[in-house]
Amino acid sequence: MAQVKIYGRRSVWGERRAEVSEALHGALVRAWRLPQDKRFHRFLLLDDDDLVAPRSDAYLVVEVVCFAGRSRAAKRALVAALYDDVAPALGLSADDLELVVLEAPPESWGIRGVSGDELVLPYRVDV
Repeated sequence: MAQVKIYGRRSVWGERRAEVSEALHGALVRAWRLPQDKRFHRFLLLDDDDLVAPRSDAYLVVEVVCFAGRSRAAKRALVAALYDDVAPALGLSADDLELVVLEAPPESWGIRGVSGDELVLPYRVDV
């Protein structure tokens, strides 16, 4: 299970949601083997004055909230995919893209009426 939260300036990213979603999901499919149809993206776009950072106006923060269990290699593969593929596709410099992976044990999730550790997923988390 993985959900993605995307933070950026509405004035820059508001009209580019689909493009951002496609690029990020492609990276997750390649790096973590998520199924093509498992896309959970939340855009938390902010007014210009509500995002203060020493970066350009295009600064984008990506949080991936997921079940614990991915290997260090899988996390590094996701980092590489973001900087090798996503950043260039979106016209971002390395300074204007940040990623954080936030993991929680499956039992800390409730999905479709059951605890996450009782959920049967059609894909592996321990990549």
